[in-house]
Amino acid sequence: MNEKKGAYTLAVPDRCPEKSKELEERGHWGNKAEFILTVMGAVIGPGNIWRFPYLCYRNGGGVFFIPYILFMFTCGIPLFFLETALGQYTSQGGITCWRKICPLFQGMGYASHLIITFSATSYIIIMAWAFFYLFSSFSADLPWATCGHEWNTDSCVDFNHPNVSLSMTSRLNITLPVVEFWQHRVLKISSGIEEVGSIRWELALCLILTWIICYFCVWKGIKSTGKAAFFTATFPFIMLLVLLIRGVTLPGAMHGIIYYLYPDISRLSDPQVWMDAGTQIFFSYAIGLGFLTSLGSYNTYNNDCYRDCFYLCLLNSATSIVAGFAIFSVLGFMTYEQGVDISEVAESGPGLAFIVYPRAVAMMPFPQVWSVCFFIMIILLALDSQFVGLECLMTSLVDLFPTYLRQGCRRELLLLAICCTCCLLGLPLVTEGGMYLLQLLDHHVCSGTTLLLLSFCQSVSIGWVYGADRFYGNITDMIGYRPYPFMKCCWRYITPIICFGTFIFSIVKYSPLKFSHSYVYPLWANILGWFIATVSLSLIPLFVLHKIMQGKGTLRQRLLLLCQPVDDLLVDHKCPPALGTNGTAAHTELKPLSYTEEVTQ
Repeated sequence: MNEKKGAYTLAVPDRCPEKSKELEERGHWGNKAEFILTVMGAVIGPGNIWRFPYLCYRNGGGVFFIPYILFMFTCGIPLFFLETALGQYTSQGGITCWRKICPLFQGMGYASHLIITFSATSYIIIMAWAFFYLFSSFSADLPWATCGHEWNTDSCVDFNHPNVSLSMTSRLNITLPVVEFWQHRVLKISSGIEEVGSIRWELALCLILTWIICYFCVWKGIKSTGKAAFFTATFPFIMLLVLLIRGVTLPGAMHGIIYYLYPDISRLSDPQVWMDAGTQIFFSYAIGLGFLTSLGSYNTYNNDCYRDCFYLCLLNSATSIVAGFAIFSVLGFMTYEQGVDISEVAESGPGLAFIVYPRAVAMMPFPQVWSVCFFIMIILLALDSQFVGLECLMTSLVDLFPTYLRQGCRRELLLLAICCTCCLLGLPLVTEGGMYLLQLLDHHVCSGTTLLLLSFCQSVSIGWVYGADRFYGNITDMIGYRPYPFMKCCWRYITPIICFGTFIFSIVKYSPLKFSHSYVYPLWANILGWFIATVSLSLIPLFVLHKIMQGKGTLRQRLLLLCQPVDDLLVDHKCPPALGTNGTAAHTELKPLSYTEEVTQ
């Protein structure tokens, strides 16, 4: 058996055929490039192109970088590494890995996968929008580039039209055709969440199409997922570079870039800035969702996940920053056109990228060609994250019920049932009031408090219950050297303190959710958002109570037992350890020591 470090063969001795067969059935990466590209696809998506710029825009531009970078180094990178290493060490998905490491906290796995389900249902709407724009691009003139369509209002002004007069451009209530196409044609947005309206059937058909594509990307398991990532994870970078070059060459672009980089220090007292920065790190790094654990579980035991994680995190944040330059350069141009302040040039909602980028594309030569390429890029970015999320969900379910779901076509049928259910649940998000529902889910369930508290529980369970030193030793055994000690310090102290502190800060200075600058969500909508978030988080304490009630002995004995890792973590007891050259048991797959063994040593 090849035991060379980094070689992509099954890291199980041939003398244990039962275990080798089990892992072969589970699947593994064909090569390291598949792992790197799939993780790239999972963590680099519309969250970088779409969410990061609009959060910068909403939170005052450059000041957003201060808490963002702080969260990146104290929470983002340490937790990204923790989750990937946990999956690689246990060779288990996002639920069963906690059963092996710390059974008391297995509820975290169920909570994170419920959030994946909510996220998959809402996140895919971006792909439906992108498909709508893609199909609209196949026309003689881009429909969002000019006024005069049935969805345009009297206030629509096309600044590229030769007959636009100064008196028209001096009006205060002018709107651009790209804004009206988004609001009145794509969304047909209602006045508020109280007015859900009817289903936008064109978007509903696009939604069904996206779920069909996602299904066929995942139905054959990790092998089809890894192959798809070779294209879906690389093409978007080419398009982003093209849009950046076009954006910075527009007149007025520098004004937008200055707004992007200049920090308004007074905004640091706003808890929403800190909450948005922290949750953007957790959201774009896919922390707390089990993505990284499941993807890492298909690695070989000796893969250098420490180096991989560090470079992937830097690439993720660099992509967000570059996308910000592309967005704000076009915002500067739109400010130059309209003669208003940059903070008023567009709505700072989730649809910001569907206003700014199409505006830039419409000004390129052969705009239809660039439009098609751009929206294919958005679709591929969203598709990556979507099908990786589905793959991680399926990985955890198959690991929970391996003997049942690995037989015949049961896995494919379960995946089909999940896709159909999520598609039906997503239909309210393509109604006329769907944008309000989407932002409510994004704020309360798919990011925000839920990811903060999940990350807090995760760092506490590894740093204090399982033991940072023990986990540090496991990682050292895997990769062959000791990672920087700062990671261990973060797991124990810095990450949980910052996560919990941000959570308390957000509660003390809580303010109701807003859409754009004017619409404030009603009380019942905020309560609904908190309720859905509580449903997922409540699985953690409920599972703790369930496990304690199932145990035997005193309460202290039950807690101690549930906080110990399972002894047969990676070694099948039916396979005796091989002897090394010195007569001692050679390492097969390192298992964590039981509490008594660790104290003895």
